[in-house]
Amino acid sequence: MRKIVVQMSLSLDGFFEGPGGDIGWHQVDEELHQHFNDVIAPMGGFLSGRVSHELMAAYWPTADQDPTASGPEREFARIWRDMPKIVYSRTLDHADWNATVVREVDVEQVRRLTAEPGGDLALGGADLAATFARHDLIDEYRIYVHPVLVGRGRRLFPDAETPTNLRLVESRVFGNGVVLLRHERVR
Repeated sequence: MRKIVVQMSLSLDGFFEGPGGDIGWHQVDEELHQHFNDVIAPMGGFLSGRVSHELMAAYWPTADQDPTASGPEREFARIWRDMPKIVYSRTLDHADWNATVVREVDVEQVRRLTAEPGGDLALGGADLAATFARHDLIDEYRIYVHPVLVGRGRRLFPDAETPTNLRLVESRVFGNGVVLLRHERVR
């Protein structure tokens, strides 16, 4: 059975983006980017909201043609372009780059998707992650804590009605000070 995995970068004070959507504080160097590629490449697809998909589609389809792109960036461009994607959106009629648009999060449809063969599914976008969390559809959280205090912005985790029990299955410190905290959902 495939897992749904949230993979997000956070500041030490819990923000995934600063004011105005700023993510310039993310400290993604070649080591961390290669790690991202290594864990994403075997996955079976991306699940994202409209905003996340449009941000990715604005850069990654041609990033490997940029002569200043690093090796991991060129590699990720190919991974992103080729990976199947489901974009959850009420406003998009069509999405390019191997993407299918789905209007709403249908719990039974998501469960059928996870029962299909293939790699795990990478869930992107804070609003979509909150919806999946409300329906208890997230199996794993890979949170990359960056050594910076942003002060304000958007938090990844909204208020919840009940606690969600997690088990730490991996932690890792990268050379740039980013810390991976990988937790699985306790069921």
